[in-house]
Amino acid sequence: MKRKAEKPVEGLKPALKKRSKTAVTAEEAQSRFRTGLFDPSILQQYTTTYATSSPYKHSVIHELVSDPLLRKVRDEIKANVSFTPKETDIYKIHQSGDLANLDGLDDAALQKLPSLLSLRDALYSETFRNYVSTITGCGPLSGRKTDMAINVYTPGCYLLCHDDVIGSRKVSYILYLTDPDNAWQPGWGGALRLYPVSDRLNPATGEVAKTPSPDFTKVIPPAWNQLSFFAVQPGESFHDVEEVYHAASKAELEANAGRVRMAISGWFHIPQPGEEGYVAGAEEKAAAKSGLMQLQGNPDQYDRPEARPVAVEKEEVKEAEETFSVEDLEFLVKYLAPTYLTPDTLERVSDHFDENFSITLPGILHPKFAERLRTYVEEREKEVLPDDSEEIEKGAWKVARPPHKHRFMYLQPGEEREDSPIRELIEVLLPSRAFRAWLQLATKSVIESHDFVARRFRRGKDYTLATGHEGKPRLEMNIGFTPTEGWGDVDEDDDEEEDEGSEAESEASTIDGASGKAVNGKGKSKANGKGKEKEKSKAGKESKKGANSSKKQEEDEEDEAQEVGGHEVYMAGDGDDDEDAAVYKSSNDEDNILFFQAAAWNKMTLVLRDSGTLRFVKYVSRSAKGDRWDISGTFEIEEQDEDPDEDDVIEEEAVGVLDDTEEEFKGFSDSGESDSD
Repeated sequence: MKRKAEKPVEGLKPALKKRSKTAVTAEEAQSRFRTGLFDPSILQQYTTTYATSSPYKHSVIHELVSDPLLRKVRDEIKANVSFTPKETDIYKIHQSGDLANLDGLDDAALQKLPSLLSLRDALYSETFRNYVSTITGCGPLSGRKTDMAINVYTPGCYLLCHDDVIGSRKVSYILYLTDPDNAWQPGWGGALRLYPVSDRLNPATGEVAKTPSPDFTKVIPPAWNQLSFFAVQPGESFHDVEEVYHAASKAELEANAGRVRMAISGWFHIPQPGEEGYVAGAEEKAAAKSGLMQLQGNPDQYDRPEARPVAVEKEEVKEAEETFSVEDLEFLVKYLAPTYLTPDTLERVSDHFDENFSITLPGILHPKFAERLRTYVEEREKEVLPDDSEEIEKGAWKVARPPHKHRFMYLQPGEEREDSPIRELIEVLLPSRAFRAWLQLATKSVIESHDFVARRFRRGKDYTLATGHEGKPRLEMNIGFTPTEGWGDVDEDDDEEEDEGSEAESEASTIDGASGKAVNGKGKSKANGKGKEKEKSKAGKESKKGANSSKKQEEDEEDEAQEVGGHEVYMAGDGDDDEDAAVYKSSNDEDNILFFQAAAWNKMTLVLRDSGTLRFVKYVSRSAKGDRWDISGTFEIEEQDEDPDEDDVIEEEAVGVLDDTEEEFKGFSDSGESDSD
């Protein structure tokens, strides 16, 4: 999955013309590394260790660089290099610009970074490239194409599972610049973690698909002056960076020197034109192979959970009075709040959805059923879950895979072995003809099939990465039943009122299509990116103000604002194949956020999703108070004739989504890929 490189930001400005890189002799290069590193016996030792390592070949070199030089590098970075906070579906980091741009800095700026320049030239010197090439057996490496940046992970930062396969990358490396006088502790997180891969033969084609396990098997904690590296292999070199965990208190964080995981990350590339070892067309072949490996053997057939759409008999949308029998209403009222079953409320819901193509319905479940559900979920959260996916899957719940697409616990209809409120939802209420009739009235859609999955996103583990939808528009439903607070949902303060019996009044006032409150200020009108903004939601602005006040209070109470993730995001797809629209928070552009919903209790969202729209659930931080729980439903619907003025569909402003409350590092010009370790 490609990642978008952010726009240049203010910082150190390059000169109009780049200097030529300074050639480094073997003696000069070796002097910048630790004494004895280049001894044949040491090289042989690393080569042997690399060849026998698992889950795939990798190496760790301690005390790589001359300690005095690396300390100067770290001091120069702290004093003179600025960083940009970046966040996408796959990572949250602070990053410098591409250090290849050092040659373009003016003399005054370059004089502030002499040690950093010296280190970069040593790493890409012929001497060290040959050293890495010998250990990995990967063949010649380019000295002309330098590709490296400084990445800073502070508490709450992470990088999710990927294989680093982009373009001409050949070897990936990470050189740690953590505090040399305050040793990094493994309990702080921030480790490089490697995932094993299984080869799965497709009997029909004879092709082999490589699929990573949802569980990592190798953990490499950060350490001062430590280099970790591995050959980039399509469909095999899967890895992530563990979240840097928050400290228990501000005092503890200060005692831990801020838990700042600083590292220089980058890649060695295959030889470029004019370099020894260059092979014409090799880079294009590598790029094609990367794409092929993602498709080879139809790896989607090994994705879990599998889609299980159930076709249903289509029924025409009628008026509420003609749709529900007494038996239907008696059935539905066991599960749904009575307010949502009245004709007036259904009409308001329908009108709002018809205009905006999305809606959020708080307090959707009947209070008595919701209380049963809350009790059940809270009891499950008290239980200790195994870390190993195979142990988890000995029960009814499974673990989604592969991890470079998603990871969470899930339950599909027919798999629960005991009676539970979750089973009732996915096997009794949601597949029923009565609920389908209610949904058709609420959305004015004719349903052709349905597919449901209950999901549990474990804190410190789970997420989904951005995926698109191709084909005709479909209806997507989410019922959130996360019982804990602190997720950033604007209606968390309303839960007590609803539990005390005033939910009907709250729901009725919330479903006010004219005021725009039905999306709580968080949804744009249609999840497709084709509309043009015409009006903004006043209620959304009020919600944002309330959310900011709540966050400020949390900062006062905990000394530190902690975003815990877990929110579901719909984003407009990007027409440029070289860019990924799932980039946000590093800019203030909200235009491509179409719908946003934080983890919430007793809340339903309905979204009409168009082709090309991206959707993901943000990684759930370990600092969350609990897990995210929901039911995700997909409904194929009968296509409707588009209005002539479809391109003028109203979009409501997605306020509250990009509220930037973090303290940002200022950065300088960035021109590289940003999925760095």
